[in-house]
Amino acid sequence: MMPGFASTTRAAMLLTLALLGACSEDPVTPPANDAPTGLAAAATGQTTIRVTWTAPATAATSFVLQRATGAAGAFATITSPAATATQYDDAGLTLGTQYRYRLAAVRAAGTSAYSTEATATTAGVGAIEVTADITTNTTWTPANVYRLKGFRKVANGATLTIEAGTRIEGDFATVGSSLFVLRGARIVANGTAADPIVFTSSQTAGTRQSGDWGGLVIVGNGVINRSGVVNIEGTGTSVDNALVPYSGGNNNGDNSGRLSYVRVEYAGFGPAQDAELNSFTLAAVGSATVIDHLEALNGLDDHFEIFGGALDAKYLVSYQAGDDHFDMSEGFVGRLQYLVGFQSKVLVPRAGAGNVSSDPQGIENDGCNGSGCDNGFDTTPFTVPVVANFTLVGTGPGVVGASGGYGAVLRRGTGGHYVNGIFARWPAAAIGYRDAASKTRETNGLLSFKGVFVAESPVAFQAGQQTYAGNVADVDFQGATTAVSLFTKLPATPTAVADFDWSLAAAVAPRTGGVTTFTGDLLTRAGAFITGTSYRGAAAPAGTQWWEGWTSYSNN
Repeated sequence: MMPGFASTTRAAMLLTLALLGACSEDPVTPPANDAPTGLAAAATGQTTIRVTWTAPATAATSFVLQRATGAAGAFATITSPAATATQYDDAGLTLGTQYRYRLAAVRAAGTSAYSTEATATTAGVGAIEVTADITTNTTWTPANVYRLKGFRKVANGATLTIEAGTRIEGDFATVGSSLFVLRGARIVANGTAADPIVFTSSQTAGTRQSGDWGGLVIVGNGVINRSGVVNIEGTGTSVDNALVPYSGGNNNGDNSGRLSYVRVEYAGFGPAQDAELNSFTLAAVGSATVIDHLEALNGLDDHFEIFGGALDAKYLVSYQAGDDHFDMSEGFVGRLQYLVGFQSKVLVPRAGAGNVSSDPQGIENDGCNGSGCDNGFDTTPFTVPVVANFTLVGTGPGVVGASGGYGAVLRRGTGGHYVNGIFARWPAAAIGYRDAASKTRETNGLLSFKGVFVAESPVAFQAGQQTYAGNVADVDFQGATTAVSLFTKLPATPTAVADFDWSLAAAVAPRTGGVTTFTGDLLTRAGAFITGTSYRGAAAPAGTQWWEGWTSYSNN
């Protein structure tokens, strides 16, 4: 063989071997540009879109999901789903808006190209003006915003069903616009923590004020202690706002429907002088009515006003009231557990809506007052509620007038059992315990305080009034303890995004000292609805944050 030919052949063989070796060392990592496929998007709710995709043939370590608004909006990353994920629920979106999505796979070799885009549009909302009373069974859905124009009534025999996530607005231009559920009618408003039902002002966010509209009024067939015809305060000013009576009922087990996860905001317009409507007016409402998870926010008058009846309720939040947070009177014998009331300022109402109260309190309970109290403050049935696990935080000094600023005012022959609660930062006193008739309720076992804690207040009981004869330890006065120190999160200056956590802070006194076993009249009245707790206040240490997700702290 010629030497040159042998040399050339050898070189060719070496090159071939090198190429074969190189082929055997190809990387095992999948190519980075293997993009996900099958991307799809579909609206699953008014503000939610579900994005789905097919896992790529070559495994990813994670994904990058991007979203753009409208046909020309810029993409931005919204989440990085795990390698095993094949769907994502994009929530909190704007109604009636188009969104575009794209997805990339992340691997050790790099991030793939983005998939083909997928597009979906959230459902739009129609506006429905409610200009007539509701006389037949009716359902309101989150597909619409319902604008109350005038004093609208759900008539006897009709049921108004309101689905979760529905928004109802009181018309600002039609002053005092409200919703009344009359005796014999029902409201079934069953929201959820994720989709509460909201009654609010028709004004745009940022311009809303207390007193923008009237409120929600429910009239049941329960018993009150006033005789004659007694009408809802503020009614009777016009043909549209006819008198609405709530006296004469005879069934404390009556059923007015259900309120669950419902907010009432910026209510309290006064159709007449000193006759403001309340955020929630619950007049003669019976115990078969289901009530839980309600919030009243920035209302001009009382937030929860209860006249007689025997309703039971749990998980109530009152934030920044124009008057009392919780007001009970006229023979109310129901039960309330897990209440939060917070006040840090005096509200500025809509012009012409009425006046902010000169004596706002945390709780204000009366026995009988006004016309029809045939035996004065001793008129029966007595007001004897059970109020358990409450957290009421006031403004501190220098904010409200001298006649306000009490954690609770008990007067005019009221009774009641106040159990496992916290009064904090009330500038006048924790408790104003007034008049001999209310003292008689205590003497007869119909008024008591048990497991109550008082912080950052000058005194437990208002000076110069009735003296509580019960066990002094049942009202644990620690005036030097600050409200801020008691709770996991209590903002010094609340804002629209205030992060409240009413869970008790570590090692604070109210984590213990609660009453777990009831006796006497308290035991009888509490029944199975109210349970004793070893802690005091509205939230169990390390327990469920029951107020999360559905409450609001917006100032306007």
